[in-house]
This record gives sequence, structure tokens and C-alpha cells, in this order.
Amino acid sequence: MESVEGILERITYYSDKTSYLVGRLKQEDAEAVTFVGYFPALREGEMLCLKGDWKVHPRYGKQLQVKEWEALVPATEKGLERFLASGMIKGIGPHLASLLVKRFKMETLEIIEHTPQKLLEIPGIGAKKAAFIHQSYLKNKEIKNVMLFLQEHNVSPAIAVRLFKHYGPQTVSVLKENPYRTADEVSGMGFLTADKIARKLGVLSNSPQRIRAALLYLLNRAAEDGHVYLPEKELGEKVEALLQGAESPEKINPASPTLAGLIKEQLDDLAASKHIFYRYDDRGERLVYAAHYYHAEEGSAEKLMLLAKSRLFLFSPGEDTLNGEILRSEELKLTGEQIAAVRSAFLNGVTVITGGPGTGKTTTIRTMIRLFKRFGLKTLLAAPTGRAAKRMSETTGMEARTIHRLLEYSHAEGESPSFQRNEKNPLEAGVVIIDEVSMVDLLLFYSLLKAIPAGCRLILVGDVDQLPSVGAGNVLRDVIASGVIPCVRLHTIFRQASESMIIVNAHRINQGKFPVYNSPRKDFFFISEDDPEKVARIIADLCRERLPGFGSFDSVEDIQVLTPMRKTPVGVDRLNRLLQQELNPPSRQKQELNYGNMVFRLGDKVMQIRNNYRKEVFNGDIGRIAFLDASEGELSVSYPDLQGSRNVSYDLTELDELVLAYAVSVHKSQGSEYPVVVMPVVTQHFILLQRNLLYTGITRAKRLAILVGTSKAIGIAIHNTKVKKRYSDLARQLKTRAGAEC
Repeated sequence: MESVEGILERITYYSDKTSYLVGRLKQEDAEAVTFVGYFPALREGEMLCLKGDWKVHPRYGKQLQVKEWEALVPATEKGLERFLASGMIKGIGPHLASLLVKRFKMETLEIIEHTPQKLLEIPGIGAKKAAFIHQSYLKNKEIKNVMLFLQEHNVSPAIAVRLFKHYGPQTVSVLKENPYRTADEVSGMGFLTADKIARKLGVLSNSPQRIRAALLYLLNRAAEDGHVYLPEKELGEKVEALLQGAESPEKINPASPTLAGLIKEQLDDLAASKHIFYRYDDRGERLVYAAHYYHAEEGSAEKLMLLAKSRLFLFSPGEDTLNGEILRSEELKLTGEQIAAVRSAFLNGVTVITGGPGTGKTTTIRTMIRLFKRFGLKTLLAAPTGRAAKRMSETTGMEARTIHRLLEYSHAEGESPSFQRNEKNPLEAGVVIIDEVSMVDLLLFYSLLKAIPAGCRLILVGDVDQLPSVGAGNVLRDVIASGVIPCVRLHTIFRQASESMIIVNAHRINQGKFPVYNSPRKDFFFISEDDPEKVARIIADLCRERLPGFGSFDSVEDIQVLTPMRKTPVGVDRLNRLLQQELNPPSRQKQELNYGNMVFRLGDKVMQIRNNYRKEVFNGDIGRIAFLDASEGELSVSYPDLQGSRNVSYDLTELDELVLAYAVSVHKSQGSEYPVVVMPVVTQHFILLQRNLLYTGITRAKRLAILVGTSKAIGIAIHNTKVKKRYSDLARQLKTRAGAEC
């Protein structure tokens, strides 16, 4: 980092909303410089020491991106007079500044702060004005003290702004009392940042509040990895590793019990306060749940069994009669599997239908819809994502919504996000059909089940061989594995689907066979290359020139690069930087905004990476930057798959919700389809090369799939059938309840 000192000559731009400032700093023996960063409300004339990195903006030129700063006390009477005349302290203008410095010299600020009654010695200052100047100075100093305190404790300016906006003048006292509060209460903090502050404040490494915070943090981290709970032994080991990996020996209280004993104490305290819950597995090992996941798993098992045990008859036909009704509702000839699926949905409270691409899931859904309509049953359709819901609407000819919209999500000002459809206000439907259920996590599934009224049929459709949900749980796989919910698996690949090598190869991979490369059908290709750097260049060339020329595909809209990992030369991060440079290079006509290690540019393809209920945009939604104002620190994204294809605005404090999306992880692609999928498959991704990952990536392609890499890596993926373990107990809970009813 470089350091510059000088006087704040001009504030070009300042946002009260985000605290983002663009200014000019006049140096004593050098030319003025432009700087940008997060600051409290500074005033022109202040003396500052700025530390940061130089960047060259294509439109605004050389700028210092400030990472640390300090307000300097003026060192001369002239500097002090200029500071006071800047308007920083309300009630003092240029004339009064001159009088104050002439009378009190370099003690002026000390007098304003500690002995404001002396200000009465200056003509024109009465008791009321002296008090006003004193309060203005204290308030201004308070803001700066908070910001400087946070800087001293290695809190980034962006996080410092969030903390101050959340806690205001109480920020420092909150941090000193319990810095771990901020991990739960302030977006963007997290345990690790709070822990750094706590340790600088002298919090002991084995203090109860630190252990408690670590336990909750690791349970939340486990949920991000898909786990609903953690075994107590594993959780304890993770907590010890986390705390011991960051502690200083001199900050441990030697009189305390062992760390393992302290962890158990805090677990029991958390259980007593119902922040966590215990359950025991078949071997008697204690399982630790965060409260909301415990209630979601218990509630899902209970509500699903209540729905499933209903036997629903609209009339009492024999098997031949019902089969005839089903066949008359669909012009196409149905397979025995499809007829069985429709029969199950017609007769049971809950039915699961699973199958790979081309096995007739859509035809089966259409048949159900027609038959239910004939008998006057209101049918609602939904899917987890906007893209999946849009595709469901197109294939069925009937409106489909996201599950969030189906449940009428609401986020009133000052209130927590909630669904308006629930036990007290259930959906008005006789049938609810949910597609792409493999993507549905446990919390969303529980919210859905709470809104299904008694006597309503629930039909869950999905491909169990795909990757599980991004969120915690393994809902579709667990429901099928329980064996207590009627499930029909579709195996037959229809003739039209069998003409696509994408579908044929997806099934071959699922059966443990190598795909057939470069067939005359020209919709599935493999390009052999073992050098990862060359793989990256081939992918860039495919996206920029070869594919648009091959099939008139749009480089950004139609082509999606999918990759297993974030890091490595052909990981998400590297490919996004490369593809951004190739497909949307910098230009004087395109504004851009620097954020951390990323550059957002007008026209960029971006993805939302966490649910934002207030904006009604969700994890995995992809759009394009339609508007960007670098000086205001704002941009908006056009999301074609949101309801009404609307634009969503972001300011600088919200940009951590966005990433570039020229390349995305296979996990993030779930529920989506793209005209063209390009996927690197290299041995550097060994740790994540799994059959269900390769299968999921290929089945995202509608018209063309291209693998770039080595046959060895493809072979590793095909033969690796070990699904990453997820701690989830839904299947066992369903079995237990079914057994209790027998």
C-alpha cells in the first residue's frame, strides 16, 4: 500500500447512503490526487493521511483506492484555521475560525472539546452558540473515532460503514461488550471478522462467548455445505481446530477447564436456551442441530406423513377404467411407468416421480393436469427458480411460479421475511405439482409443506441423480430413500429424445459408461487438451468466435460455461476474468465499478449469490448489468427470468451479493437450461470429479454440449459414484413415523 498526506481540497461525490466518497487531496510538495473509498461525512479542508492502492480507471484515470485512513490534527495555525473554516464543525465559518485561532492558537480544538465556556471570550459567541459548537465537534469526533477504532482493528472500510450504520455511536461499546454479536446481526461480518476484533480487544481465547459464537458459526457453515446437523464429536473437533488455530497462548485463561469441557458446557447452555437441539442416531451418538433446522426436519417428516397417509378417491374405478381415463387424456401413447405415475398421483396424497432427461416427466405432468382438470381439481405448478418455473410454464402451457411466489413471500419494512401462505392461510388448491425438487432445500420444503392443505395432493417431480440442493438437506433423495412415500421412476427414453446425443450421453454417464464423442448429430463434442492454461484459452475462443459462427449462438446470452471448482486455471474465478476480457472488454463507452477483486462493467453477465427477499431475487439468478453509474456507486441488473423480466438496483454496500457469471459452478446451474454448455473436465478438479456432477452439467445443455479436457478426467468422474456425505435425518424420521402408524 502507498501512503499520501494532504488537505481534502474537494469532495467530488459523497453518498450518505453508502458513505462512498470521491475526492481530491492536495499535497504540500506534490500534485493533487484523486482518491475513492468509504468515509464518514468529511469536510473540505480536513487534513488526511490515506493508504491504499493505485488503480487506473478507464474513464476517470489514476485513483487511489483507500483501504486505511486517518484524520490528522493540523500541525500549524494556518492549517488549523483552514480546518475550522471548512464547515466540519457547525457554527464556525471562516471569520470565526480566524478569531478562534488568533485567540487560542494551537489549543483551539482542546478548548472546544473540554472547556467550551472559554469560547465566550470571543465576540459574537454566547452560551447557546458555544454549546452548539461543542456538541457539533463531539458528534463529528464520535463518528471519526468509531471509524478509526474499526480501522485499527483491521475492519475494512465497507464493513466499518455497515457496523456504524447498524449501531451508530454505540458501535464501540457493542464491540467491547460482545463483538460476536455482530456476526449474527450485521450482514457481511461473520465469526472470523468478529473474532479478529475480539482478540484485539483482549477477549480470552477460551472465553464462553467465543466458544458459543464458534459453535453457532460452525453449525451455520455446516448448513452452507448441505448438512442439517453435525455429530457432536465432529462439531467439537471443528470448534477446537477453529479456536486453537487462531489463538495466542498468552490470552488463554489457565484456570479454565479443558477446551473440550468448555465446549460441552456451552453446548448444554445453548440447548437449555433452545438455540440448539439434540437428537440421537441409531448408535446413540448425539447429533447437534441449529434450532431452525431441527424444527424444519421434524415438521417436514410429520407433515409429509400426514399428507401421504390420505387415500384420495374421486370415484372408485377398477384398474382398467382408470387406465382408460388416463390414456384418453393424452394423445401420445403412455408407457406403463407413466401410467403408474399418473395413477399414483391420482390415488395418493403424496407421489414422487423421478427420472432422467427424455424419460417423459413433462408428458406425465401434462397428463395429470388434464385429468385433474376434468375432475374439477384446481392445480398449482411451481419450481425452485425463475428459470425452472419459466420452463415448466412453456412445457405445460399452464402458469408456473417460483415456490417463493407460490407461498406469497412478504418482507414488510422492519419485519423479518415471511411467507403469507402457511398453516393458518394454506394454498387454495386440490393439487400442487413441484418440479426440480432435487434443488429444494429443507427449509424451503418445510415452508411449502406448511402451506399444503389437508386433502390436497402433492406431486414431487425431479431427477434424483442430479446434484443435491445448494442449501442444507437432501430432500428428494431422503424422501425416496425412506421407502414410505409412493415413488415411480421413469426409465424409458423416448424415440425423439434418443436422437439427442446430449440425452443419450447423460444416460450413458449415469450408467457408468463413457459418452459417445463427436457423433454426426453434432450436438455433443469433446476437445482433448491436458494443459489447463490451453483449456482456458480454448474455452475463451469457443465463446468468442467458434460457437457464434457454428450455430449463430450469442456469446453471452446463449453460451454458459460450467466448471466444478472456484479456483485453478479453469475454475470459476479465473474463467470469469478471462471471459469478461474477451466478451466485454473495457471501453471508454462503458462505465465500470471496482469492488474488491472484481470489476463490474456495463453489459456484464452477473449472478445473485444469496437470497435477497427484499429485492425478490434469489441465489443463482443470472442477469446482465443494464445500468451502471461509477460516480454514484450504483448499478442495476436486468433479470429476464424474474416475474415481469424486471431490473433490480444495487448500491455499493450490496455488491457482495453479485459475481460475474460468464462461468458458474455446476451446483449454481441447477434448475437452469442453456442453449450451449461448455464444461472443462480436467484432473486438477480431481476432488470434485463425480458422476452426478458431470451428469448434472451435461443435462443443463439444450442444443449443444462441449467438454474440454482429458478422457482420464472424464473417466475419473464417471467411475466416482461416491456422493458427498450430507448429514440429514429426514429419511429415518419418515421411516420412524411410518413404523409408529403400523
